[in-house]
Amino acid sequence: MVRRFVPQGVRYALVAFVAGVLAAVRSPFAAAAGLLVSGFVLQFYRDPERRVAPTGAVSPADGRVSVIREAGDRLRVGVYMSATDVHVNRAPLGGTVREVTRRPGAYKPAFSKDSDENEQVELVFEDHSVVLIAGWFARRIHPSVAVGDTVQRGERIGHISFGSRADVVLPPEVTRDDLTVEEGDRVYAGQTALAYTETDRHEAVEPSS
Repeated sequence: MVRRFVPQGVRYALVAFVAGVLAAVRSPFAAAAGLLVSGFVLQFYRDPERRVAPTGAVSPADGRVSVIREAGDRLRVGVYMSATDVHVNRAPLGGTVREVTRRPGAYKPAFSKDSDENEQVELVFEDHSVVLIAGWFARRIHPSVAVGDTVQRGERIGHISFGSRADVVLPPEVTRDDLTVEEGDRVYAGQTALAYTETDRHEAVEPSS
């Protein structure tokens, strides 16, 4: 099976590889360092296929649940991505992108409470939103959708370079009783359901035809 990578990551890895080859003229250690960096970059930018959960609001990222709190009249669930996690972000629910807003900010550790003040990009859909938050080392947020685009549950919507956080602000009808995760739980983008929505409940009680 051919392994998939984010295209931008392949370019970064190629730069490190070429630098390592050129450095080999002067030092084998520098060449080895270049190859190691190239391999690390590819590993970081891996983009595996996922079997998307058929129901529920799925996790927008791989990592651990670091935030569960009220945001106004909504529930907000945040997932912290370490440097070893897959950093491709996926849509928690299907819908059409209404707004894409980038907000400049600080670069504090993404696992801290202060990371709410970090640089972030918010993708607003009809009844929910996804907030991609940069960390202290992750200073590049790359959304891959634009206003007017329609996505399906679990579809790729962007990626963030290195350690960072991805939050989902759930639809207004979702309560804490609908959550399927707790802080500290390990989750996977597209695969792990964070909560079940009103639509999911209706589908569960409909008689099969």
